[in-house]
Amino acid sequence: MSEPEPRIFTLTEAERTRIEIEPVLMEAMDARRKITGLEDSLARLSARISLRGGLLVSYDKAAKKRMDRDELAATVDSALERIESTGCVVKDLDVGLLDFPARLNNEDVYWCWRVGEDRIRFYHRQDEGFAGRKPIDPRDTGHQPPVQ
Repeated sequence: MSEPEPRIFTLTEAERTRIEIEPVLMEAMDARRKITGLEDSLARLSARISLRGGLLVSYDKAAKKRMDRDELAATVDSALERIESTGCVVKDLDVGLLDFPARLNNEDVYWCWRVGEDRIRFYHRQDEGFAGRKPIDPRDTGHQPPVQ
């Protein structure tokens, strides 16, 4: 079975989608940060147990941390599925980096956006990454800035 063709976004479609999924992305990023904290805590607990050849541990507290971590992981998975179902590509969840497949000047590119940017302002070729981002020239997209 072949993979479906990726969705190709106009800049306007990508921006609308970005606005819709930004809260979902923020939820996933927050859950991911919390998972990291819980995993660090569990790793420290495991190290203490190993170093001391067994340590009196509150089983309930450790089990709660594991359960919380598992619930947060499910939240991240669900959020990523919702984002990717739009055709958007999550490039880096830690910094909130999204790519939207597009065509610009007969070339396959990604519209590129990162959390903290007010709108999509950059693109890069699909064989490049974040470091290859270039500013979008409105003349190339058919979107002209308003005349003031």
